[in-house]
Amino acid sequence: MIQLYTTFLFQPLLNLLVIFYNAIGDIGVAIILLTVVIKLILYPFSRQALRSQRAMQRLQPKINELKARYKNEKEKMAQEMMQLYKNEKVHPLSSCLPLLVQLPFFLAVYQVFIRGLDSSRLELLYPFVANPGSLNTISLGLLNLHEPSWILAALAGAAQYWQASMLVTQRPPKSLPGAKDEDMAAIMNKQMKYLMPAVTVFIGLQLPAGLALYWFVMTLLTALQQLITFRADDAKNQKVQPQA
Repeated sequence: MIQLYTTFLFQPLLNLLVIFYNAIGDIGVAIILLTVVIKLILYPFSRQALRSQRAMQRLQPKINELKARYKNEKEKMAQEMMQLYKNEKVHPLSSCLPLLVQLPFFLAVYQVFIRGLDSSRLELLYPFVANPGSLNTISLGLLNLHEPSWILAALAGAAQYWQASMLVTQRPPKSLPGAKDEDMAAIMNKQMKYLMPAVTVFIGLQLPAGLALYWFVMTLLTALQQLITFRADDAKNQKVQPQA
């Protein structure tokens, strides 16, 4: 299993990082380019997750209605909700899949920055990739991306806050009577808006700045994708509603 992980994740990412480094000469820019490539690979999964999130948000009034109607019939409520998901072609757990898919990439990038930047690990380079001998971890003559950076940790936290804020503002503004679960979910969602950025900054302060840079760029790209997807979805719904 470890060999598969090294062959199909760690080694390709390390080689791609070195290719960008050889071409640009700056490890920070190389990390940004590597992040963009990973984002493009994961794009179909994140797009599906965003669509699932929006679908669940649109279904929330109907879900609340079922909760109010069958609040004393838990089994019937579960059956009706499953039927609703089936009719609307929505799976409530589908938004979790991209997180699981991204985790191995994050671990591989983590290993690249923890171990891969050492010259001894460059032995894993492919024959067609030029060995630079060593990687200069100073980016733009300012930041040592092999050491923690509060600046990049703060930027990653800010990007996380922006992304979480969009999810909070997209939630239904009101709940139907009897749908107390939705009120609790809204409270938890609002708390996560502040908790996740705080956790991001805390973790970012413990990790190499290169990983914090990766985290910041990945979150920023995801937030931009989320913004574009939500706006396109809203525009599409506005065109459909008058015809209903």
